Amino acid sequence: MSERPLRADARRNIDIVVDAAREVFAESGVDAPMRVIAKKAGVGVGTIYRHFPQRADLIAAVFRHEVDSCAAQAASLLQHYPPGEALDHWMQRYVDFIVAKRGLASSLYSGGSAYEGLPAYFDKHLEPALQTLLDAAVATGEIRDDARPYDLLRAVANLCRPSSDDDPAQARFLVGLLVDGLRYRAG
Repeated sequence: MSERPLRADARRNIDIVVDAAREVFAESGVDAPMRVIAKKAGVGVGTIYRHFPQRADLIAAVFRHEVDSCAAQAASLLQHYPPGEALDHWMQRYVDFIVAKRGLASSLYSGGSAYEGLPAYFDKHLEPALQTLLDAAVATGEIRDDARPYDLLRAVANLCRPSSDDDPAQARFLVGLLVDGLRYRAG
């Protein structure tokens, strides 16, 4: 038996809840009370639990939403900027994703079943998005041709690891250096 498609109002409620949860998680962490998320979303707590029976389900939905948003931005940036500049903007957007994900990291690696497919989801969506940007920048001679999405995504994640001062500006600076390094031996 196949699942019935969601009604438009149910889909809207899910989107509103995920967006509110993303904001609340960024402000207060993933252990924030569901009533706070419900209030921010303008729905009842029951609406959250109807769509996300476990907190882990909501955390996973927020993670997937952020991955989708980051991946979608690659094409948009290529429409508005030259390829090298689009790559630079996307890498900084990826820094935002990694920094925001810090609050989710301990949950994501807790071994919960709701999180099992997330690493593959991450790779399936972000690697092709980054590959598109790299291909465009290589084609114009703006960056070297030996950079691989897998390596760059991991490098940026490592550069964004929390430091003693927990300053995202430091991560942005380091990622800027990384992107500048891609220009070495270009063309």
